[in-house]
Amino acid sequence: MTIPNNDLSFQMFSSREAATLEEQLKLLSELGYTDVQPFFFGMPENIAELDDYVALLKKYNLTAKTGHFTLDIFEEDPAAVETIAKKFGMWLVVVPWINPEDRPTTAEGWKAIGAKLEAYTLDMEKRGLTFAYHNHEFEMMPLPDGTFPIDHLLGDKVPFEPDLAWVAVGKQDPLVWLEKYKGRIPAVHVKDIAPEGTKLDEKGFADLGHGTLDWQTLWDASVAAGAQLMIVEHDQPSDWTRFARNSIATLRQIGQ
Repeated sequence: MTIPNNDLSFQMFSSREAATLEEQLKLLSELGYTDVQPFFFGMPENIAELDDYVALLKKYNLTAKTGHFTLDIFEEDPAAVETIAKKFGMWLVVVPWINPEDRPTTAEGWKAIGAKLEAYTLDMEKRGLTFAYHNHEFEMMPLPDGTFPIDHLLGDKVPFEPDLAWVAVGKQDPLVWLEKYKGRIPAVHVKDIAPEGTKLDEKGFADLGHGTLDWQTLWDASVAAGAQLMIVEHDQPSDWTRFARNSIATLRQIGQ
């Protein structure tokens, strides 16, 4: 099954070890990627400097339809999220992480964060943007009462950008969660898991198509769940260029 716009998207966190931004974008464009997902680990010191980033995207015929923004940016300056998103032409803005020291141990604590995420969802909607939350493994692990943090975070309204490999690392079935949040999944992170005990220098992850997940099945289920963009990612590749090359070859196979 194909995604609606058939983009080949790449999360820029995967290539963060590159010497320059231009090096990254040039190779990604040459390989055939059409879209990237920038990330912001805090407020840029000078938002105007992002014009250079946007100019490079145009130079290499790339779009940036989505972006990751840490929770503190939404808390401190949601208008800046809007400004950055519209500068890049993004339609989807995503919180990708909750710091370990900020993670509750009770359902009530997770629900309190979920209430904030719902408020950001509504606020971004007023600004013409779609908001979503992106998981790791910790949200997929049941609490003492048997409930899951991810359910408390998403509540009834917050859209979900699932990272299906992290769902599996959390000992959950990605297909179950895709079905559960069908219709609330604007994008999906496409990541593979290495065979157990291998690739430990790469956090146990693998290049897409070189791991253990059945990505054709997961791809089709993601599209059926409403995903408009599929974004390839690796948290810690030892060679990001190898990862980018191998993964786009797989993307072309499974995304038809």
